[in-house]
Amino acid sequence: MTKSSTGSTRRARPRGRRFASLLLAAAALLVSCARPARPADLNVLLVTIDTLRPDRLSCYSREHLETPRVDGLAARGVLFERAFAHAPLTLPSHASILLGTTPLVHGADDNGMRVIPQSAPSLAKTLKAAGYATGAFVSAFPLDTRFGLDEGFDVYDDKYPARAAAALDFPERPAGRTMDAALGWLSARSGKWFLWVHLFDPHAPYTPPPPYDERFADDPYSGEVAYVDETLGRLFGAVEARGETGRTVVVLTADHGEALGEHGEMTHSYFAYNSTIWVPLIVCAPGLKAARTEGFVSHEDIFPSVCDLLGIEPPAGLTGRSFRPLLQGRPRKARPIYFEALEGYYHRGAAPLRGIIDGPMKFMDSPIPELYDLDGDFDEAANLAAKRDLAPHKKVLDGLIRDASARRGSGAVRQTDRETLERLRSLGYASGPAVPAKKTFGAADDLKTLLPFGQKLVQAGQLAKDGESEESVRLLEEIIETRPDFTRAYGQLAELQFSLGRPDAHLDALRRGARANPDDFTMVSSFGIACVEHGRLDDAVDVLGRALALFDEDPNVWGALAEAFWKQGDFDQAEDHFRPALALAPGDAIINGNYGNFLVTRGLKDRDSEAIDRSFAYFEAALATDPSLASIHNGLGGAWKIVGDTAKAIASWEKAVEIDPNYDLPVYNLAVARLETGDKARALDYCRKYLEIKGSAITADERRDIESLMERCRR
Repeated sequence: MTKSSTGSTRRARPRGRRFASLLLAAAALLVSCARPARPADLNVLLVTIDTLRPDRLSCYSREHLETPRVDGLAARGVLFERAFAHAPLTLPSHASILLGTTPLVHGADDNGMRVIPQSAPSLAKTLKAAGYATGAFVSAFPLDTRFGLDEGFDVYDDKYPARAAAALDFPERPAGRTMDAALGWLSARSGKWFLWVHLFDPHAPYTPPPPYDERFADDPYSGEVAYVDETLGRLFGAVEARGETGRTVVVLTADHGEALGEHGEMTHSYFAYNSTIWVPLIVCAPGLKAARTEGFVSHEDIFPSVCDLLGIEPPAGLTGRSFRPLLQGRPRKARPIYFEALEGYYHRGAAPLRGIIDGPMKFMDSPIPELYDLDGDFDEAANLAAKRDLAPHKKVLDGLIRDASARRGSGAVRQTDRETLERLRSLGYASGPAVPAKKTFGAADDLKTLLPFGQKLVQAGQLAKDGESEESVRLLEEIIETRPDFTRAYGQLAELQFSLGRPDAHLDALRRGARANPDDFTMVSSFGIACVEHGRLDDAVDVLGRALALFDEDPNVWGALAEAFWKQGDFDQAEDHFRPALALAPGDAIINGNYGNFLVTRGLKDRDSEAIDRSFAYFEAALATDPSLASIHNGLGGAWKIVGDTAKAIASWEKAVEIDPNYDLPVYNLAVARLETGDKARALDYCRKYLEIKGSAITADERRDIESLMERCRR
């Protein structure tokens, strides 16, 4: 049902037939001059806000904060009070939005471990085929180009930083920078356009910028939402300034919510309660009246609905249905909404959780099943499973899964084509699917039973932040001893040991995790990459080869293998592994920078000036994505020095030191370069700085070298 916005209008008393005729004529003239855009000429603006609860938008609830820009959108559009995600994760949800299907069909049911097949129809491909310019601007790693959502976009801008601010967090780009890039693209458009803007800020950790950090000191999550709302004002204002508000379809939604402690979950991905799968959805389009609707919809419905509003035939194979009837105040036949939460299944040894929302009833299928009546219990406080016959709900869910499996085919999760298989075999690797080995589950494997382990994981993280590192280590070891398949604990323990300056313990935690979970790609690949970092190169080649056999579409694994072969002196093998890494992630700053450094090294070894010349393009590509990487500036400086441009070399090294004043390599390089240019005083300053940075860690050879350099400076 739709609740239309209402208002009163005063009617002017007619002053005569002639005056009325003039008014009618003027009205007709105005209509002819301001004819609404044809559906096929409308622009499309899709805004997805990561980790956004509806109750943090004041058009849904005024309890927490005011969000005037989003409220303004809702005031002229249709607000859905019952919209749901199919999964509480970023990649699966965005795949559902852009592909018009559920994870059962598109197969992207986890972050970082799934690649959308190029053959899948998408909203971007459909609109591009209809003559639209298409641009996407995303803010965090889960939507990186490597995962396949870039298909159909003329521009897919994923220039987030290469490294996260803290271990175990995602690298992210703040809303303001993403919006700068999006508005730059929009300003150059002259025809019809489809623009997707993704903002990540409400995702943990909650660190809103000023003034929201102080204004929401006790509720930083809401501070992040307030900052996003302010940033969206720039976007909506830019569309208005272009005179295109009246001919733009706008869809604003979230990929999922955030639990904030409800049901014992602090963030998202673990459970599938409404705190994490209920999402905001606001749609504006020419001709729509402002309204609120209680009709149940889901992410898979967005793609076909946009097509319907534009008068475009949607591609075959979509499982979503247009909600245009609800937009127009008409009923739409209800049907079950599928959802899932599989993060625990893939990474914590838990049973999979799948379910349906069927009318007001929400059924969750797990070893300890749950059933809720959302009409009177939207917060899911009273589990009715023990009082009701669950068989009808289970039958509907099983039917959905069976039908989706028939649609899905064999290539939806990852596309390991003949060329990829041959590439793996030629390099000595086998390929096979990465799935948890466990197939049967009991009550001990239910997410609710395992929740205390997840809570202990959070507690361990807080203890580490509070300086109680040894107690944090103890808690993590307890989790591992009790549940050796709880892979998140190994990763957190490894990062903690690394932060404490314990490289052997860091590597040991990952080794134990990979040994206990040999089919877990994340665990195995993390161990392999750590072996490269610790110089265990033979182990790295073996372990990373096993990781590729589990999942062959991760550029970081290919890149780490390339680095291992490079350090072993096998330059041909290194080249063979850099190639697929760059093909999978052509804009990745770390991989481009490493390949640039590799080319310089190979060029010097082989006396190949062409290789060194080629390195510049890769250094520049790395810095175009993330200019804050000091190591890339240092490598670029080395390339400039080799080709004889000392001034540019010095500029690159100075930039590296500006970014990271404690980075020893560019400081040493600057000492040498300044001495060569005759600036002995500055060279001596850099020598002293180098000694200060190295401290007690300096080797005897390094000390002799720098002291010799200092002696030359004093002559």
